Amino acid sequence: MPRYLPRIADSELARRLATAGAVLIEGPKACGKTATATCAANTIFRIDSDPAARAAVSLAPQRLFDNPTPILFDEWQVEPALWNRVRRHVDDLQERGLCILTGSATPADDATRHSGAGRFAVIRMRPMSLFESGHASGAVSLSALFDGDAPTAAEDQLGFEGLVERIVVGGWPELVDAAEDDARDWLDDYLTQIAEVDVPALGSRRNPRNIRRLFAALARSVGQPAKASEIATDVGGADGPIAKETLTAYLEALERLHLIEDAQAWRPHMRSRTRLRTAAVRYFVDPSLGPAALNIGSTELMADPNALGFHFEALAMRDLRIYAQPLRGVVDSWRDANGNEVDAVLSVRNGWGAFEIKLNPRDVDAAAASLLRFAAGVDHNRHGAPAVLAVITSTGYGGRRADGIHVIPIATFGP
Repeated sequence: MPRYLPRIADSELARRLATAGAVLIEGPKACGKTATATCAANTIFRIDSDPAARAAVSLAPQRLFDNPTPILFDEWQVEPALWNRVRRHVDDLQERGLCILTGSATPADDATRHSGAGRFAVIRMRPMSLFESGHASGAVSLSALFDGDAPTAAEDQLGFEGLVERIVVGGWPELVDAAEDDARDWLDDYLTQIAEVDVPALGSRRNPRNIRRLFAALARSVGQPAKASEIATDVGGADGPIAKETLTAYLEALERLHLIEDAQAWRPHMRSRTRLRTAAVRYFVDPSLGPAALNIGSTELMADPNALGFHFEALAMRDLRIYAQPLRGVVDSWRDANGNEVDAVLSVRNGWGAFEIKLNPRDVDAAAASLLRFAAGVDHNRHGAPAVLAVITSTGYGGRRADGIHVIPIATFGP
């Protein structure tokens, strides 16, 4: 049995079980939800593979709940009636930490499913960050940065080629020790399963070939605010753009499967009257899905520095989101009509910070200057001054520069 690598979500799950009657863990297939939940559960029902448990949901639900808690219902969405059963159970007992639900797909809206407000806490899980998989030291802590500290870090041991390989392999727990070729085979099978089984299972008929072309189109627009019309044209190919309604349905399916996670536009009050852009910037939940969709590996990525920069940005955004979650952080992007941009703006409960993501360490100076200009343009009377301004880069040493900008090599970053 593979060893369990601790996850940042472990402590969040323990905290939520202590304050809520039930906890819902959502995330893409194979990101580690079940393993994390199993560590905290005393009773486990695998709803997708246990026909007796599925039958009991409607025939004898109390038999499921008459077990030691927390009770884990893995892949609960296979039997959507479980939601109301758990909600009622929590209402009846008025206790904490009764149930854990894990799900790889969000069920369609259902008028018969009652609100979980006040009963359910929700945790988002993603594939592993570099820190969780053991490929980053964590010496530069995000929480320490927001506390006003200035952590330093020696040059990382991952190296540039190792970093590019981690983009291709991704943060999937099953692939932590996998060779790149084996990981690429696994990821190709993963995308095939999504296109041929998981997306069609969500409802209306889908075309698997179009889904694969959609993955490739999204991979070509990673880290960019690509328009829906451009993606529709990419997916349709020689047959012409697919219909807007079809593309919307495809994207909604990928969102329900937790495979895409766009960065929405941050809308601050600025000192200038420059118009801000509102389009979201597109990302996969894990950087490996982009190269897998394009059928390329680390050799091809290193031969195309421009494309590599965008896929590195996807890696950094994944890790930033994971490290921000214990801070209740939300990661957005910022762009104005003059072409100025900031890759990531992290809002936490008591402040905010801005991050530029640069593959080449030689671009740090320009990125730092851009961050300072951006921060000066934000209305501090309304938003306060930024708690953190930082450049995330590929390799090198970490620390705070004389101008106050933090430099964070990705393999030194951590929660």
